[in-house]
Amino acid sequence: MVPKRVLFVCVGNSCRSQMAEALARHHASDIIEPSSAGISPLGTIADQTRQVLIERGITMPGQHSKGAAEVDIASAELIVNLTGIHGPALFRESVGAPVEDWDVTDPYGDEIFVYRRVCDEIEARILELAARLRSEMQRRARA
Repeated sequence: MVPKRVLFVCVGNSCRSQMAEALARHHASDIIEPSSAGISPLGTIADQTRQVLIERGITMPGQHSKGAAEVDIASAELIVNLTGIHGPALFRESVGAPVEDWDVTDPYGDEIFVYRRVCDEIEARILELAARLRSEMQRRARA
């Protein structure tokens, strides 16, 4: 099974997309090859983002805040859009990768409990995405 290249995109690449990348790597590295970017990167990962992941036993080795120009969008097989901007408008120039819009609150600058709630939501979505991708892969293998 070859993992699907999934690009998680949010605004600052400091919270949501970083959580999604780390959670996907932790829970679904067999089926998801995750990366992340921001449309306006802050250049740093929020301390609270790291904290809520560490509370779950998840580390972020090698992850850093980066912009969409610093990743290979063309190689993405799926783009998960967490920006709050409608995906087709935002990724008009993408090279045909499907775009999923995930409406997830941006916790940046908020209290730690908000980060935890957002992380819970992203984790649930990652688990659902992984299950869906595994099921698709099994169907293709049988065909």
